[in-house]
Amino acid sequence: MSIARRFATAAVYGGGGMGVLGASTVFFLAVEGALARRTVGPPSSEPPDVNGRYAAPGVVDDDALTLVIVGDSSAAGLGAYEPAETPGGRLALGLSEASGRAVRVHGVAKVGAQSCDLAEQVSAALTEVPGPDIAVIIIGANDVTHLRQPIACARELGDAIARLRAAGAAVVVGTCPDLGMIQVISQPLRTLCRARCRQLATLQAVACVEKGARAVSLGDLLGPAFAQRPHELFSQDRFHPSAAGYAAAAEAMLPSVVGAVGVEPAGEEEEARPVGTLPVRLAAAEASRDPGTEVRRGEIAGRDRGPRGRFAALRRRRPADAMDAVG
Repeated sequence: MSIARRFATAAVYGGGGMGVLGASTVFFLAVEGALARRTVGPPSSEPPDVNGRYAAPGVVDDDALTLVIVGDSSAAGLGAYEPAETPGGRLALGLSEASGRAVRVHGVAKVGAQSCDLAEQVSAALTEVPGPDIAVIIIGANDVTHLRQPIACARELGDAIARLRAAGAAVVVGTCPDLGMIQVISQPLRTLCRARCRQLATLQAVACVEKGARAVSLGDLLGPAFAQRPHELFSQDRFHPSAAGYAAAAEAMLPSVVGAVGVEPAGEEEEARPVGTLPVRLAAAEASRDPGTEVRRGEIAGRDRGPRGRFAALRRRRPADAMDAVG
């Protein structure tokens, strides 16, 4: 991709591309969003209680790592049936296997949470675990469906990251997923949702780099598989992922989680490759279109900033195929 095209992409996805919508279109989007939420219906159950100690087979080390799970229903694992099937449970078991240590999970994610709720969640997490080793945040879908301003949401995310980093935690963020893949949302809402989700994901990645976190693009990670096997990869409410859907998302995030705590992911040479280092907004825009891509702080010639702001390094990983995730 040429430099000119990268700048154009950043301008659309990172610079308020949805600002061209007129008031009537925004009103229509809000009405369609309300109808979609009615079609989906309220959750029929609460997510599993993810809190507890997780250890991979053979791990007996009692010096446990502490993992905090922050965010919305996707972070909490609504749609899964067992704690080990949630993103927090799967990430804890993967981190335990990679590190050889047990992992103690403290979940504060809430169904229906928006970015404005992160401050309260972080306060609750740091009250229970004053110095967590790592925090994982998944947020954004409810911001999109409630038509919140992406810039404000990214700022709230950045504030949450800053507080967690100040407490000594490494932070990994799964950026806003693509709601355009959800079939119960009708057109043209699906197309508008996709654009708005990408815009928010881009700004979230920028906030992550600025505040010292790693962002992992979830994007349309499960889109093709969901289209082929919706009854298996969606939960009963037809909106949230099932345990199999969460497995693929956790697999995409696990290398970043493992790397964030200073453990070299197994098979890293085969599973990931550097893409390059770009100004942060360009890197974030590219990642928003490429699920599984990690964005973090980078340097060029020993410098972390250039004329267009902070540099960000892109690392493209090969996320587990959702088909493989369900066996």
